[in-house]
Amino acid sequence: MLLTVSGPPGSGKSTTAAALAEAFDLEHISGGDIFRELAAERDMTAVEFNKLAEEDDQIDRDLDRRLRDIALDRDDVLLESRLAGWLAGDAADLRFWLDAPVDVRAERIADREDKAPDIAREETTTREASEAKRYDAYYDIDITDLSIYDIALNTARWGPDEVTAVCIAAVDSYDPEADEGKYPVEGVRYDF
Repeated sequence: MLLTVSGPPGSGKSTTAAALAEAFDLEHISGGDIFRELAAERDMTAVEFNKLAEEDDQIDRDLDRRLRDIALDRDDVLLESRLAGWLAGDAADLRFWLDAPVDVRAERIADREDKAPDIAREETTTREASEAKRYDAYYDIDITDLSIYDIALNTARWGPDEVTAVCIAAVDSYDPEADEGKYPVEGVRYDF
């Protein structure tokens, strides 16, 4: 089984992905963790590293190629990243998109990173705009196009346990034999 969990910063991706991976005994691969590790190796924050990625497209391309290869080559994986659904493409069994209003996400990030909510909001919106521009330029991906996702949830409406329960119920009730077809992932240039 290959599941993907995608969404913007502060949407609950990591929390939900970890719980789903545990529930279905899947290896959890987080693009965000890999990105932060690469940033730390250069003694940079994720925001600083994101700015560097704007200048050096190989940073994104290397990370994205690694995630795509994992999606195509390995089994029993949960792939978590902003682009996981797009990178896994049709190889994914189910693709989840998690989101919440930006003010809610900024509050979550502020709590997690011990910073002021207004700073978290500014950093988050700047980062999202930067990433959206890069995804479009590199791969022709419009990150706001949610049509490829099987389920999109506003995580501000439910707590983490309830969001996870909805996702688990979707996976539990998924029957590949009765599947009439997922939305195809088309028009993407996997130009790594």
